[in-house]
Amino acid sequence: MKIIEKDNMLIIEDIKDFNTTHIFDCGQCFRWNKEEDGSYTGVVSGKVINVSQLGTKVIFDNLTLDDYHIVKDYFDLDTDYEKIKEKVSTDDIMKKAIDFGCGIRILNQDEWETMISFMISANNRIPMIKKVIENLSCKFGNFITSYRGRDYYSFPTPEQLAEAPVDKIIECKAGFRAPRIKDAAERFLNERDTIYDLKNKSYQEGLDYLKTYSGIGDKVANCILLFSMKQFDTFPVDVWVRRVMQTLYVDKDTSDKEIRRFAEEKFGDFSGYAQQYLFYYARELNVGKD
Repeated sequence: MKIIEKDNMLIIEDIKDFNTTHIFDCGQCFRWNKEEDGSYTGVVSGKVINVSQLGTKVIFDNLTLDDYHIVKDYFDLDTDYEKIKEKVSTDDIMKKAIDFGCGIRILNQDEWETMISFMISANNRIPMIKKVIENLSCKFGNFITSYRGRDYYSFPTPEQLAEAPVDKIIECKAGFRAPRIKDAAERFLNERDTIYDLKNKSYQEGLDYLKTYSGIGDKVANCILLFSMKQFDTFPVDVWVRRVMQTLYVDKDTSDKEIRRFAEEKFGDFSGYAQQYLFYYARELNVGKD
């Protein structure tokens, strides 16, 4: 890769296995919005970043060379995805899914923000998930800057949500999740170190711990582990993953738990990557939808 700084932009040339649409539309994040020009704007580490792509050239607007470490970590640029693809290309189904979502990278997201975001995601549609998170950020977060005519705010801290009245959280369209969000924030203040150390624990330890939070079941816990805690041996099962697995791999009556066990045995330490390729492939092509 070649890295260039120009006019408050970081330009990375000859970047491999990177596609903005695949990355931001594969279900792993909710604070990136697509602009009219096809680029995406979001907030990472307190900075508003716009990402656009032309072939193997990716432009990160509103950043300098001093911010490269943010991009490198968040977009997992040190990971060789060609090797990962080789590991999960176990059959023709996976080869098709990988070809379809060849530019997916699993983002390194903040544990706290990911935890609350996926609590909000349970039994919810993506537009509403994004709306609730945006409302919470505008109401309780800190103003960062205006960019392309839009105001951006930080995701609220545990302190900010712990101090927020439940009725004010409800006003953000959080509904029945509001008390759970507040409870999680209050508990997080006392267990912050435990949460941020889960990446160093076993998958089962992380799963068991997260499920002690109200509003976090198997699917949400697995998403948190995968998208913020580097637990790549997990396999979150949602409606789209269930459909693709029951259509292409297992019987129609196979339970989510059995699907996850099947996938983890099949893909091992790379199950999370396989899940992302299969999720994107299934949702975009409506695999298994009647």
